[in-house]
Amino acid sequence: MQIRDLAGVIAVAEHGGVTDAAAALGITQPTMSRSLGRVETELGVRLFERVPSGVVLNPDGELALAAARELVERYERLRADLAERLDPDSGVVRLAFLDSMATSLVPRLLRDFHQAAPRARIELRQEPGHEIVRDLGSGAAELAVTSLRPAGAFGWIGLQEERLVLVVAPSHRLAGRRRVSLVDLAGEDLVTTPVGFGYRRLVDSLFGAAGVVPQVAFESADLATIEGLVAAGLGVALLPETLAGVSGTAGITLAARGARRSIGLTWRTDVALAPAAARFCAFVERWAADGGS
Repeated sequence: MQIRDLAGVIAVAEHGGVTDAAAALGITQPTMSRSLGRVETELGVRLFERVPSGVVLNPDGELALAAARELVERYERLRADLAERLDPDSGVVRLAFLDSMATSLVPRLLRDFHQAAPRARIELRQEPGHEIVRDLGSGAAELAVTSLRPAGAFGWIGLQEERLVLVVAPSHRLAGRRRVSLVDLAGEDLVTTPVGFGYRRLVDSLFGAAGVVPQVAFESADLATIEGLVAAGLGVALLPETLAGVSGTAGITLAARGARRSIGLTWRTDVALAPAAARFCAFVERWAADGGS
């Protein structure tokens, strides 16, 4: 039994006869009869009873007709959805991005892409880096704006470099300094992201290179929240320079090699991107080459 057989059941019910149903579907009467026979054989019941004017549904047929309409409608909707998804102009782009990019890079990028492809739909997933890698692996996201290119078969388009600074409350003892080393932070309460986050690995690697064991006081998945906690006097933090001062904090240059993070667009190269995602990827490459405009 196939979808077109179920469509035949609907046609026979609507036209009240095999001959008229066959004509409506553009097939021969014997073909229509065989199609109806396949459905009844597979379901193990008769669906129609003969009457002088043609055929009518019996109670089993009424149940089958309702299911057939639902299945055919769902199948047609699936075909339409797939056709739309495979259209580079109106398809769906499944994009994941870092929480810290929610108010800066990503809105600008999406605004410019929308101007170039107004019919394309974007499904957004805002999440930390380790969840982004998971979703790229499972296919829940096709593209991601993240820091650090994932290991393995992943493409990468660099979008921006962020300098990391020490962020302190205005009353902190280091607030007046123009430059500090990580050694100066020994014994300080640190506010940072939880263990397992890509950003936490970056922060830990910087402290490790300086031979300092950070004293973590608070953890938050959101970098903007971390800046707010620092402003409240709950510790110090290493954050992208763009976040310094948002809540009245002070940003101080770090005398540490590698105190930067790279932000880029990444995607799996071992599977083909859907046309809309491929179009987005090509757009981002041009966008980045033009300086993000």
